[in-house]
Amino acid sequence: MKDREELKRELKAMIVEVLALEDVAPDDIEDDAPLFVEGLGLDSIDALELVVALDKRYRVKVDTEEKGRKVLRSVSSIVDFLIEKGAG
Repeated sequence: MKDREELKRELKAMIVEVLALEDVAPDDIEDDAPLFVEGLGLDSIDALELVVALDKRYRVKVDTEEKGRKVLRSVSSIVDFLIEKGAG
């Protein structure tokens, strides 16, 4: 299993790639900054794309809207979820 920092770097790169964020580099994304609304400014379509990407890459399911809100809050919260699920 990857260490926490490696997982964060990988996740940030995945976010930029999957969501085609042209003006954002992985290093621009702060670990604890909100991904939606204020922070990175993602929307519900981006959330769906992230859920699909997490399932594809890490084989984890974010199967409810409530869980999605909790898990997709920040890069750190996604990493916590992946570690909890033994993914990565």
